[in-house]
Amino acid sequence: MASTEPPRIPDRPAADTSAAGTLARIRAALSSLAPSERRVAEAVLADPAQAAKLSISALAQRADTSVATVMRFCRAIEITNYPQLRLSLAAAAAREHALSGDRPAPGTDISATDTLDEIVRKIVYNEVRALEDTGAGVDVEVLGRAVQALAGAPRIDVFGVGASAFVGQDLHQKLHRIGRVAFIWTDRHAALTAAALLGPGDVALAISHSGETEDTVEPLQAAAERGATTIALTNVPRSTLAESADLVLTTCARETPFRSGATVSRIAQLALIDCLFVGVAQQSYEATTAALEKTYGAVQRRRRQPAPRRTPPGD
Repeated sequence: MASTEPPRIPDRPAADTSAAGTLARIRAALSSLAPSERRVAEAVLADPAQAAKLSISALAQRADTSVATVMRFCRAIEITNYPQLRLSLAAAAAREHALSGDRPAPGTDISATDTLDEIVRKIVYNEVRALEDTGAGVDVEVLGRAVQALAGAPRIDVFGVGASAFVGQDLHQKLHRIGRVAFIWTDRHAALTAAALLGPGDVALAISHSGETEDTVEPLQAAAERGATTIALTNVPRSTLAESADLVLTTCARETPFRSGATVSRIAQLALIDCLFVGVAQQSYEATTAALEKTYGAVQRRRRQPAPRRTPPGD
């Protein structure tokens, strides 16, 4: 009988060179860039369409730095040369325009003077863009390997704290409903003790927008030391969490100071969680359908039935 134990494959997929992927890598790299390189990144992100038209010396001048620094910036975001960067930025700008249509994109953050209508438009716009960018940038090969690992795992442990814990709880509830042995750990000590019991074939999945939350990184590293297959779900592909995982799923959410870490990123994370769950469920379609029917039936009788409609006198 073939082993259900998923292989540990620590190699990383090639960098995403799509329009969405380029901008996502630039945003993700901001915190790790040198100050001069960060100025280049900020100049590019401020107006990708305009940056695509600039010569390398003009971009260096706009960022108050040197041509050599611009080249270092290209290498830092895994772009081969400056012409490739310009092409990627032009494609990204065209995609931004196509997604926005004729209406200008609303501002990225909520201001003190925004009307409720403007707040709704800004939130919906940013969440839709996060879903679009995440979907465009997802590595389907890595997603498939993560699905196979989860589908064949005798035990699945999910780690996350704060807003990421709610996303982890959603995955746990979904997996539990189809009969998978899954746990969610939101306390650091509990997560570390759970990780100590994992072994080859088991899966540890850690969720962190920044990828630098110690309470999430340490349990994943402990699980890896025990031989479990590790999966990271993060917005920063160069983060400690990503570097500690066998498989990395990356969101592309543009958080702002007013809504930092808990809204747009959560929507993008939930989208990838749904992709994982549906992929796992599809592996055993009939058993999954039966389990969902049983769990639905178990709570159906707890739902209040609508009161019968009263007939007015004379009808």
